[in-house]
Amino acid sequence: MLSKTLTSATYGIDAYLVEVETHVEKQIPGFIIVGLPDNAVRESRERVIAAIKNSNIKFPLKKFTINLAPADIKKEGSSFDLAIAIGILAAEELVSDKFLADSVFLGELSLDGTLRHIKGALPIAVESKKKGIKRIILPKESANEAAIVDGIDVYGFETLTEVISFLNEDSNPEKIYTDKNDLFSSINSYLHDFSDVKGQENVKRALEVAAAGAHNILMIGPPGSGKTMLAKRLPSILPPLTFDEALETTKIHSIAGILPKHKAIITERPFRSPHHTVSDAALVGGGSFPKPGEVSFAHFGVLFLDELPEFKKNVLEVLRQPLEDARVTVSRSKLSLEFPANFMLAAAMNPCPCGFYTDPNKECTCAPPQIQRYMSKISGPLLDRIDIHIEVPAVKYKELSSKSFGEKSEDIRKRVINARQVQLDRFKEYKNVFNNGDMGSKEVRTFCKLDEQGEELLKMAMTKLGLSARAYDRILKVSRTIADLEHAENILPQHISEAIQYRSLDRELWKH
Repeated sequence: MLSKTLTSATYGIDAYLVEVETHVEKQIPGFIIVGLPDNAVRESRERVIAAIKNSNIKFPLKKFTINLAPADIKKEGSSFDLAIAIGILAAEELVSDKFLADSVFLGELSLDGTLRHIKGALPIAVESKKKGIKRIILPKESANEAAIVDGIDVYGFETLTEVISFLNEDSNPEKIYTDKNDLFSSINSYLHDFSDVKGQENVKRALEVAAAGAHNILMIGPPGSGKTMLAKRLPSILPPLTFDEALETTKIHSIAGILPKHKAIITERPFRSPHHTVSDAALVGGGSFPKPGEVSFAHFGVLFLDELPEFKKNVLEVLRQPLEDARVTVSRSKLSLEFPANFMLAAAMNPCPCGFYTDPNKECTCAPPQIQRYMSKISGPLLDRIDIHIEVPAVKYKELSSKSFGEKSEDIRKRVINARQVQLDRFKEYKNVFNNGDMGSKEVRTFCKLDEQGEELLKMAMTKLGLSARAYDRILKVSRTIADLEHAENILPQHISEAIQYRSLDRELWKH
């Protein structure tokens, strides 16, 4: 006897359908899985046999050959268990084949026949819909995630017995429905708010400018000045995720298995803060079978690197491609995968190894060569991709003890949204430019023209403050964002003047 069932697996952040062919012969009992299975798939044999037996079904003493097609792509994971079990039962005519041709079966089986949560339910649902599949049958824990996709019936079950009952039409379970509007209604519920931050008004302004133009930002200040506290509040002033952005972000988290079980879709911009001991593969993605890294988990959100010079140099250098291209390409001998990585980089660092080089109240104990070595850990090409450098001074006691609250994130976010809309209108004819942070040299020359007074001011800043050549385009891009926040059509001298303040590391102070 031969039966065919459908399941699915992920490849990169997308999915592909897998046909499970089950051939049964009356020979010496055996159970073989072919089609490039990894160890987790090979071990499904023991799980499937135990699950069928513990579902009060006698397992037939025959030879079973399971083929996972296409056979030239490596299969990994445990979500094939349910499709294999149903294939065996269908070949033995213990379940009806009425729904098999247009259903996708997903789920890891426990030995007692219960179904466990799977990775990648959302990308699998998206691909199944594209291929004209009518229904998805999967564990109840993963059903809400798959039900985000309209136009396909999603059924969630807790045990193999329930799935068999459904296929034999002995039960009529309800389809799972996820209300997207309800999920997005809580979109502003960030735990951290800018109103909690005492003082640091100039840094808050710099973060607002960074958010408005999608500029990468580096904060430099002594320990305890509030750099991490400020960075954690950056997502709360970014524009809300669109549904398409939320879908793409959720796909990445889903295939990596880091999407919380109670969450059907990510509705808030991600904030990722890896430790400085992170490896390059963990940061940008990799492994023998490539998986996404932190830069992809921060897609459409914020990647925060605290203590930037403490990261290994090779780790920081691999950031250059995702910062430039908004994606990561991971190549291996047998495959090459691409992961999206369109994130805002927020970084923080001390001004020197002891942390007090720029602190007026505490004396720095570092020798100039030590400071130079410390600063040189961040390469010029990486600094090239960071538009804003802002000094974060220690907070004064008067500000800390103040009973007044700062401006709420919600109010700052409204200004950011308005500025982003201006940029979307400006760049509607451009393919890969959506905000000022995306501008290249060509767009800078087109949209960042200065009047004579502005030109003179910028020229004076370049010479008197010792600003580097790399600072020129950065100042113009940031000036354009400041003008957008003020609804100004042209870049004015005061916009240039503010932007110049956001190039701390290019000043002579840091070059000696």
